[in-house]
Amino acid sequence: MIDQNRSKILEKIDESKDDAIKLLQEMVAIPSVTGDEAAIQEFLSDYMQKIGLEVDMWDTDWEELKKHPGYRPVTRGYEGRPNIVATLRGSGGGKSLLLNGHTDVIPVGGGEGWSDDPWSAKIENGRIYGRGSCDMKSGVASHILAVQYLKELGLTPKGDVLINVVIDEEVSGHGTLDTIIRGYEADAGISGETSDLHVQPACIGRIWFEIEIHGKPAGIQNRYEGVSGIMLGRIIADAVQELEDWRVATVKHHLYPNALDSLPCIIGTFQAGNYPSAFPASAKLTGSIGTVPGEDHEGVKQSLIQKIAEIATKDEWMKDNPPIVRFVGYDAEASEIANDHPIVDLVSSAYTEVTGNQAKISGRQGAADTRFLNKYADTPTVIFGPGSTAIMHSNDEYVSIEDYVTSIKVMALSIYDWCNSPAKT
Repeated sequence: MIDQNRSKILEKIDESKDDAIKLLQEMVAIPSVTGDEAAIQEFLSDYMQKIGLEVDMWDTDWEELKKHPGYRPVTRGYEGRPNIVATLRGSGGGKSLLLNGHTDVIPVGGGEGWSDDPWSAKIENGRIYGRGSCDMKSGVASHILAVQYLKELGLTPKGDVLINVVIDEEVSGHGTLDTIIRGYEADAGISGETSDLHVQPACIGRIWFEIEIHGKPAGIQNRYEGVSGIMLGRIIADAVQELEDWRVATVKHHLYPNALDSLPCIIGTFQAGNYPSAFPASAKLTGSIGTVPGEDHEGVKQSLIQKIAEIATKDEWMKDNPPIVRFVGYDAEASEIANDHPIVDLVSSAYTEVTGNQAKISGRQGAADTRFLNKYADTPTVIFGPGSTAIMHSNDEYVSIEDYVTSIKVMALSIYDWCNSPAKT
């Protein structure tokens, strides 16, 4: 028997396209750089209360967070930066689903390099522009609207739907971690992170590092008696490149066939000296390493330490004055669920139903909060979102309106199917 509700859902979303665009524009127009998320969170809390959801909004207890093994050191706390879980209670007997997304975005500086105001939310060529339009307010909006439209159609599912809207994803992921600490979990999850509408059971990890180098000071006239931090830094930068070459040649994962794209191991900044007419005796290099699921996260860190130590022993100065390697800042483990997990199959089927095309199964070329849900919450989570990972964090960031509407449809059908299937017994 054909389920007439499915066509009603898709028709409802098509009829509501203008309202969906308006919501996303309103969200993009609210600046929400990491650390300044209060306004967007309050806006969405109010919105979700108005559509009849139970809203839990709270500030993270930083001291409690520090006790969790998933915590990573950060330099500021969470007062006035609330997380949200909005719940649509099911009628009973169905599986629960957690929809996860973040509203914090990366900085825009003074808007340099942008064609317009980064918060303009302008529409041009079928796209909505502005910081966060891609990463990932469009994903968050697709979650909220999918639930709203099901509710308006009188199609409240059997299982609970939890919309988890978090802060601080760009720096630490602590918003999602604190959601878990607060006790939220579900039978499965969907992260609305940028995926180009691919269904992604996996995400890479990311490790930030710094390397401190000390040469031998000297005056500018007798500079030949010194050891330049710049020259030593060049040697270390080459060593990091050698480590990337080795990793690209040896580390394999079936969802990441192009290891060169997936496994960056780079120096991102190189600072040396402090004055044009002074000898540069010291240097500091910072960079990052990408990892794939299945790797030993701490072991990857050790491989960098060992590589730098190995190179240092071959240098006349550094063998007695070795560089210091530290891991500071962003530190996210890679994560995955099985390719054939039911939530992966279900989202893939919904995508095919909506578009008529076979879903592309891939690994996300970026870290994601799914690492916390998979590891600590017993909530196997797949990634599916309307934004492009290649566009996120860029100037003139945008999301395709067509992809955004497609995502709402896929989310609505996924909720309808998953949450109306029998709960675990």
